[in-house]
Amino acid sequence: MTTAAVQGARSDRPPAWLAGFKADYETVFVAGWSPYLGSILLVMVILGLMTSGLFWGVFGGLKLWGDWLNRLIGLGGALQLPETLEEPLLHRMSLMNITLVLGAFSAALLSRQFQISRPPRLEYVWAALGGSLMGLGATLAGGCTTGGFFTPLLHSSPAGWAMWAGLLVGAVIGLKLLSWTLEHIEWGMQAPPTFAAPAGVVARYPWMGLALIMAIVAWAAQWYGSDNERLAARAVIVLSGFAMGFIMHRSRLCFARAFREPFMTAEGEMTKAIMLGLAVGVPFAALLFKGKAIDPYIAIPATFWIGSLLGGLVFGVGMIFAGGCASGSLWRMGEGHLKLWVAVFFFAWSGSAASGLLKRAGLIVREMTLEEIEETRLGFQAYLPVMLDGWGWALLASGGLLLLWYSLVRYNESTEKFTVL
Repeated sequence: MTTAAVQGARSDRPPAWLAGFKADYETVFVAGWSPYLGSILLVMVILGLMTSGLFWGVFGGLKLWGDWLNRLIGLGGALQLPETLEEPLLHRMSLMNITLVLGAFSAALLSRQFQISRPPRLEYVWAALGGSLMGLGATLAGGCTTGGFFTPLLHSSPAGWAMWAGLLVGAVIGLKLLSWTLEHIEWGMQAPPTFAAPAGVVARYPWMGLALIMAIVAWAAQWYGSDNERLAARAVIVLSGFAMGFIMHRSRLCFARAFREPFMTAEGEMTKAIMLGLAVGVPFAALLFKGKAIDPYIAIPATFWIGSLLGGLVFGVGMIFAGGCASGSLWRMGEGHLKLWVAVFFFAWSGSAASGLLKRAGLIVREMTLEEIEETRLGFQAYLPVMLDGWGWALLASGGLLLLWYSLVRYNESTEKFTVL
């Protein structure tokens, strides 16, 4: 190589100081995060919400979207929907869902991983079926894997463990059914051509992701400084939802994987990451409850144990066909997966329809109040410190069940005894 060529090659290299910043960028925004780190960070955001008297939920926001859809297509009267529905950007859970998608979208842009992903045609059918089952299951359980499982466990409610049992059984049934369809159905299995954005557009993704972060911060700041107290209170939700979506995308955190993978491949990393989040979050949440920072009953569904167990089973089957749970589907929407857009559409529609029909049948309550413990034909609001007469036994019970779950997953990783495929 000539001297001129060597000098030209050197001039193409970035300065040493810039190369260092680039390496840091790749580490934080491009390289995948550990699911354990993601779980801890997610719990920290949730605990931050709880200090403000709030809690993490997903299904309520999806149901609101479904209510708007059902009223649009003329089913509002049949489902006895309210005459006036809350605006999606003002409803607490809806706003959190929207900003969660935006957080995942920003993370996908910064990592250059955003891509419109089109599945085979049959996958759209499974998305519709899975989303519909998840909507029904979440209605029965009083929440999805977030509001029916994870959040109730943080709030020391056995309703979360009842849904956990249903989710395990539902995941096994779903995997068996999905395996059968793959063996017997050939229609619609050919994947369409991959849509690839031009290289010039992809190169701008990081700048677009950074611009979105700045826009979210500006949005939250504007609302926080507003004279409208409701908007000011929603500012923390804008930032929290965005952070959740960002964290879940970077760490690939997914409740569906936590229940699916041990039975599918015996891999338990995602499952153990969820356990770690609970192991850290439950005792810290207990301190908030003892300090009366938040009322625990605000996030405990009145579904223990029948509704939680049955809802978990139906939801478990649905999430296998959909390819994600509620929060997992939302952050994958932000990543560009069209199948999950379809799944969430049917999840929202089914959740609204099932909720209206079950309310008309008297199986679930029309409104939750904090004045008394709610009870329905599907169960009641169960709280371990009350049931076990103190926090000592309540924390011991939660810890024991987490240890049992961990032991089963760790045993399965070594032996593959519980795999069903």
